[in-house]
Amino acid sequence: MRKIVIGWIFIGSLGVFILPWYMINDGFFSFSWLFEYELENYGPSIFFALSEKKWLLPLVGPLIFPIILLFFKSSRRTYSNIFLISGILGFVYFFLQGYAIGIRGWNYQIFETLFGEVDRQFGIGIGAVLTISTFIFYVTHGLASRGWLNGDNFIVGSIWVVIILVSIFVFIPILNMFVRAFIGSEGIHTLASFSDRFINKGLWGLDCVFSNVNCGVVWNTLTMGILTAFSSTFLGLGFALLIARTNFKFKKLFKVLSVLPIITPPFVIGLAIIILFGRSGAVSTFLEWGFEVERSRWIYGLSGIWFAQTLAFTPITFLVLIGVIESISPSMEEASQTLRASKWQVFKTVTFPLIRPGLANAFLLGFIESLADFGNPLVLGGDYNVLSTEIFFAVVGAQYDESKAAVLAIILLSMVLIAFYVQNQWLGKKSYVSITGKGDSGFYAELPKSVKNFIYFVVVPWGLLTLVIYLMIMFGGFVEMWGVDHNFTLKHYINAFSVTFDEKIGLHWTGTAWNSFSNTFWVAVLAAPPTAAFGILTAYLLTRHNFMGKRAFEFGTMLSFAIPGTIIGISYIFTFNTPPIEITGTGIILIIAFVFRNMPVGVRAGIASMNQLDPHLDEASATLNASSYQTFKNIILPLLKPAIIASLVFSFVRAMTAISAVIFLVSARYDLATSYILGRLENNDYGLAIVYSSALIVVMLITIVVIQLIVGRRKLGRRDQYVDLMQGNSG
Repeated sequence: MRKIVIGWIFIGSLGVFILPWYMINDGFFSFSWLFEYELENYGPSIFFALSEKKWLLPLVGPLIFPIILLFFKSSRRTYSNIFLISGILGFVYFFLQGYAIGIRGWNYQIFETLFGEVDRQFGIGIGAVLTISTFIFYVTHGLASRGWLNGDNFIVGSIWVVIILVSIFVFIPILNMFVRAFIGSEGIHTLASFSDRFINKGLWGLDCVFSNVNCGVVWNTLTMGILTAFSSTFLGLGFALLIARTNFKFKKLFKVLSVLPIITPPFVIGLAIIILFGRSGAVSTFLEWGFEVERSRWIYGLSGIWFAQTLAFTPITFLVLIGVIESISPSMEEASQTLRASKWQVFKTVTFPLIRPGLANAFLLGFIESLADFGNPLVLGGDYNVLSTEIFFAVVGAQYDESKAAVLAIILLSMVLIAFYVQNQWLGKKSYVSITGKGDSGFYAELPKSVKNFIYFVVVPWGLLTLVIYLMIMFGGFVEMWGVDHNFTLKHYINAFSVTFDEKIGLHWTGTAWNSFSNTFWVAVLAAPPTAAFGILTAYLLTRHNFMGKRAFEFGTMLSFAIPGTIIGISYIFTFNTPPIEITGTGIILIIAFVFRNMPVGVRAGIASMNQLDPHLDEASATLNASSYQTFKNIILPLLKPAIIASLVFSFVRAMTAISAVIFLVSARYDLATSYILGRLENNDYGLAIVYSSALIVVMLITIVVIQLIVGRRKLGRRDQYVDLMQGNSG
C-alpha cells in the first residue's frame, strides 16, 4: 500500500507543479503544448499561484501534508485522520474556489467585497484533474484505514469515485435544469410558476374516455411506454430463446437481425415504415391492388409509434435476456428432469422463474427508452403527442420555454421511478442464483413444443419483417428519390463518401460526410469502454456489498437514463459552459454525455447477471487470501462476459446513433453523424441521409463482431460443448 500512496502523491504533484492547470485550446487530450510550452498558456498551478492567481496556493498544503507519514511512524487513527483531513480540505477548497471565481472574476458580490477584485479563471485542465483525483484518493484511503467496509481500499474507492462522478455529471446538471422549472415569466423563482405548468389539462386530461379526442400527454406517454415495454420484452425473450435454446438453422442470421434496429440512426426506421405502410407505401399499394384493402393512415398515431418503438427497442431487451438465459446452469433443469418433470414443467417452474430478473430489467429498460425517445413520435406521432416531443418542442420550438421543459422532465422522471419501484417489488427478495461453481452435463433442457411454436410463428416472421425493412433502407441509397423516383444512381454515395487522390497531398476525403463520420466513430470508441466499466463495477457494488445510502446510490446510477436526452443536453450546456468545468464545444463533453447517459444499461445488465452468481464464489476466493480487486478481476469479470458485451455493444451503437442528448452539444469542429442526418432530412435530402445511415449500420455491425472477438465467450465447463454441438447441428 505504501507504493500506491507514494504513486498518488507523485500524481498529484505532477498536477500542481508540472502539468497545465487550465484547459488548453487544442482539447483535453491534446499534447501539442509539449512542443510549444509557455507558462502563460500552459503553466502549472504553482506558477499561477505565485503570480496573479494566489487563491490556488492553499491547494499545495493538503496535497503534500501526507508526505510526513512516509518519514514518521504514527498510529492507525492518526494515519487515517491525516489522509481524511488532507483529502477533505483539498477537495472542498478545490470546488469552492472553482465555483466562486468565474470568467469575469468573482461569481458572488460578497467575495469581491471581502477580498477585492480577482482575475478571471478558466476551466480546469489535466493538472487540475490529477490533483482532484489525488484528493479523492486521500479521502477514500483514509476511510478504508478507519475500517470502513472492512478496510477494503478497492471497494471504498470504487463507491466514492462513482458517487462523485455521478454527482458532477448527473445530479448537478439535472438539479441545475430542474431549478428552472420554478422560474416565472419575470425570471423569479416561485412555486406558483411550477404549479401553473404542472396542473394543466393538456397533461392530465381524460377527455378520451368520454369522446374521440386524445387524452392528456401524460396518459398518452404512459400508454405508449407500457405497450412498448410489453411487446419489446416479449419479442426480446423470443429472440433470446431462439438463439440460445434451439437448433434453428438460420440462428446466426436472426442474431444479426435481432440487433439491427438498435444500430439504426434515428428517424430512419420511422421513414422506412412510412415508405412501406403509409398511404402511398409499397405494402399499402400492394394490398389495395391485390386484396382491395382500403388505404388508411393507421401508421400515424399510437399504433405507428408502438410498431416503430417495438422494432427499435426489442434489441435492448434481447441483449439483456440473452445474457441471462446463457447464464442459467443446466444443473437446475437436470434436477427437475430427474423428478420426471415434463418439458413444460421444467420451463415453467425452473427456466422461466430464473429469467425473472432479466425480464424485469428488460421491461424497465424498454419502458424508459420508450418514454425518452422522441425520434419515432416525431416522425409517426401525427396528433398523438407524448412527453418527449413536448419537451423537444418546448426547447427548440418557436416559443422557447425551458421552464416548461423542466416541468415535463420532472413528470417523466416520476413515471420512471414508479416503474423502478414496481420492478423491485415484483422481484422481491427471492434468490435467482443459478451459477454455483458445481459441475453439470452441459446440456440445456429442451424447450416445450408450445414455446417452440411461439418462436417459429411469431419471432421468425418478425425477424423477416425486420429484414425487409432493412433491405428497403439499403435500397433507398441507390435510387434518385426513395418512394418517388427509383432510377438507379450512385450519386448519394459519391456526395457523402467520395475520395480523391492528389499527387501533392495524397488521398483527399472530399465527401461531405467524412468529418462527422470520423468524429462519431472515435467518440463512440472512446465512450464505450468507460461506460461498460462504470456499469459493471456499479452492478458489482450493488449486488455484493451493503453500505449506507445504497438505495440512493442505485437511484443515482439510473437517473441519467430516466431523463430525456434533450434535457441532459440542455443541462450540460448550462452547467459546463463556465468554470470550473468548461468543456462545451469540445469532444470530451460528448464522451461524458454518452458515458453517463448509457451507463445504466451496463448497470442493469450487470445486476441481472450478478444475481445469478453464487456469493460463495466470492467467499471461496477470499479464503485463498485474494483481495476484492483480485476477486472482481479474476472471478467476477470472466463470468460477466455476456453483460460486458451487452454493455459495450449498447454504449457504442447508442453513441453512434444518439441524437437527443447531443443535438445541443455538437459544434462545427465536433459534428456527429446524427446531427448530419437530421440536417439532410430537414433539407429533404433523403438519399444522402439513407446512404449515411447504411454506412453507419455496416460499420457498427463490424465493430460489434470485433467487440465479441476481443471480449470472448464466458467459459462454463461442459456447457461450451453443448453450444458447439448446437452450432454443429444448425450447420
